[in-house]
Amino acid sequence: QVQLVESGGGGVQAGGSLRLSCAASGRTLVSYTIGWFRQAPGKEREFVTAVAWTYGNTYYADSVAGRFTISRDGAKNTVYLQMNSLKPEDTAVYYCAADRRVGSNYYLRAAYNYWGQGTQVTVSS
Repeated sequence: QVQLVESGGGGVQAGGSLRLSCAASGRTLVSYTIGWFRQAPGKEREFVTAVAWTYGNTYYADSVAGRFTISRDGAKNTVYLQMNSLKPEDTAVYYCAADRRVGSNYYLRAAYNYWGQGTQVTVSS
């Protein structure tokens, strides 16, 4: 079992930055794929970014590419989401998720069995 805890959310003005953290316990994240998803009010949860831990491959939704960066810290068993140039449309609850054997399905919610509780990000204009 993997337990995931997100932190770092908050309020920021458009153009600002935030860094979210996803700390894992229970198992090392080596060999896992870790994804970030977000859900805005009234919308479905959508893929944001993912990293395949073993080789460090990263994937981004078009809407965040060039603004968001996912990274990992093996010593802390933690994944980070650096969000720059934030826009009001980035406002959502952000969730991290993890699983093995995600492969090319990294953008699908159903590919992940372990989820954090979410952290709220609010971007004001």
